Amino acid sequence: HKCHFILFSFLHRSAATDDYYIRRSRCIYSSPDFSDMVYIDSFYLNKFLFTQFNSTLRKFVGFSEIGMRVAEGWNNSPFLLTERTGVNVCTFLFKSEDTPDLVKVVKPKVKLSSVTQAGGRHPAVLMCSAYEFYPPHIKVSWLRDGKPVTSEVTSTMEMADGDWYYQIHSELEYTPKSGEKVSCMVEHASFNKPMIYDWDPSLLEYERNKVAIGATGLVLGIIITATGLIYFKKKSTGRILVPQQ
Repeated sequence: HKCHFILFSFLHRSAATDDYYIRRSRCIYSSPDFSDMVYIDSFYLNKFLFTQFNSTLRKFVGFSEIGMRVAEGWNNSPFLLTERTGVNVCTFLFKSEDTPDLVKVVKPKVKLSSVTQAGGRHPAVLMCSAYEFYPPHIKVSWLRDGKPVTSEVTSTMEMADGDWYYQIHSELEYTPKSGEKVSCMVEHASFNKPMIYDWDPSLLEYERNKVAIGATGLVLGIIITATGLIYFKKKSTGRILVPQQ
């Protein structure tokens, strides 16, 4: 399984043309000794890739008419020599003992839960949430009896927690069937294979029981309080308070 690490990301908006320029540099490897490390530097214009440097090719490649002209210019400039050192920077970072674990890979914490949704077309909604993972690239999908689900699924983009970790949430709106197994599948660089998390309907029943017990306790508390007030009122009726001399 290949591991991806975003080495550098930059966004610039041109005030003159209102265009967005994005540069994203990545380190990619799968070998424990980083011997297959690849450095890729991608350049986007309004989200479309137009030029990219690949350390395997050792040059820039254009993906559009403008991109090819840019690639040709950069391939004949000192910038090419700088880019060729990128793979060495990647390898150094990952081999360094001072590099924090965050720069490498952190497994996501995954939670399956039932949520309520007003106005939905189906009676049940499940949410699969992945927290505190790195790098940000992740895939969350749903399975029903082992078969992929493509409809009635809503997912967020990877969202930064503010501490360099990321989170993502995916919802499945469905109609439960007796004996059916519903699962959330998570694919991430920290896993050597897709991880599957099965929904346990008994958890939903447990939550319902907790709510029912809590509601029963609340009602009993109200009844006991009301009974005490009535008893106190009856005991107080007819009682004459005589002021002390």
